[in-house]
Amino acid sequence: MATIAQWIEGARPRTLPAAIAPVVVGTGAAAAVDKANLALALLALVVSVCLQVGVNYANDYSDGIRGTDASRVGPVRLVGQHKADPENVKLMAFSFFGFAALVGLALVALSAAWIMIPLGALAILAAWRYTGGDNPYGYRGLGEVYVFVFFGLMATLGTLYTQAGKVTTVGVLGAVGVGAIASAILVANNLRDIPTDRATGKVTLAVRLGDRGTRLLYAALLLVALLAVVGIAFTHPWALLALLAFGVAWKPLQVLRSGATGLALVPVLAATGLFEVAYAVLLATGLWVA
Repeated sequence: MATIAQWIEGARPRTLPAAIAPVVVGTGAAAAVDKANLALALLALVVSVCLQVGVNYANDYSDGIRGTDASRVGPVRLVGQHKADPENVKLMAFSFFGFAALVGLALVALSAAWIMIPLGALAILAAWRYTGGDNPYGYRGLGEVYVFVFFGLMATLGTLYTQAGKVTTVGVLGAVGVGAIASAILVANNLRDIPTDRATGKVTLAVRLGDRGTRLLYAALLLVALLAVVGIAFTHPWALLALLAFGVAWKPLQVLRSGATGLALVPVLAATGLFEVAYAVLLATGLWVA
């Protein structure tokens, strides 16, 4: 039976920056048009974090019952390492999805952003289908697309829309930036797992691109985040504050350039998550000042 500490580790706290950053940037984009609402931002944050934790437990369950997690490196696998009953892990995933849906309904009711109801339902379905179901798209090299769309575009622009009632160019560029970094977290994770994924038939984008191509993709995604800041700075020069965050990204880039593999890549995930939060906070601060 899994301990509380193992359940917490199974939620993969290192991935939470991907849930926090888009809400921060979306709120910053709302502040840029003088429409920021911190109460609505808090509700959006709860929804985003619950979806992230839910998808982490769902992935643990689905990968575990398929045998994909049997010989992973990195954080604990509740199902793959036989530390928890698979049905309990599945129940935990849907509990977080359900709570995200309830808080999301409250957010929609308070903001009158009714379009977010079908979009939110789609996000939950996509979270489950990532590694669950008969033909999960995470096994077909589409995981990074899911992260970019749902933890980049949708989470950021959904946060902005519920506060400002509209989508702005600044919001779109910010969404592209945080979506690219969130995708980079998954790229680093899948780079680490190439050997085991290839052996178990999980065809991630990293498996398709190979080791060198995946390392180049990571760097390219960080470049996209940089260009997004430059684009925003044309109308909001204070957004250039976000460039300071790239100091945090230097070390993981160096680790990837060194050819590190396996457990040596685990710190890259944590550093990239820290970079995403720093990027989001500094960008939002610049937009708030503007």
